Amino acid sequence: MRTYSFLLFFALTLSAQAQTKIGVVNTERLLRDSPMAVAIGKKLEMEFDKRKADIKKQAERVDSLQKQLDREGVTMPEAERRIKERELASLSRDLQRAQREYREDEDLRVNDERRNLLEVANRAIRQIAQNEKFDLIVQDAVYASSSVDLTDKVLKAMGGQ
Repeated sequence: MRTYSFLLFFALTLSAQAQTKIGVVNTERLLRDSPMAVAIGKKLEMEFDKRKADIKKQAERVDSLQKQLDREGVTMPEAERRIKERELASLSRDLQRAQREYREDEDLRVNDERRNLLEVANRAIRQIAQNEKFDLIVQDAVYASSSVDLTDKVLKAMGGQ
């Protein structure tokens, strides 16, 4: 309740000051539409393409061996079937490990790049705030009219960085 009271007081104080200049930035758009975000997406895709292709090959090998066992397992000699089953189990474990490591590595890289992108965006936002004498700039408001939306300005400023 204390936070709500503070926010209400803050909002009333701001509305009482006619000269207060407020802006809003849509962070999701910055992370999606900025030239830097597009370049990062392409860079990460290139960085992980080979591993993704390797994992796909592993998955195809596991699938192929599973299908072979399903088709021929009943007629296959017992010793050969056991060897194929162990091979399938080993390949499946390797595939799961490779998929998990891939996801973890990709998540780390995406988060690193996202953090860097947000730092650039925040610098651009601060620069706009100082240059245009904003009193308050809010990121990700529930609602904001287009008259206070600064996202396009920030995207343009980020394009130069």
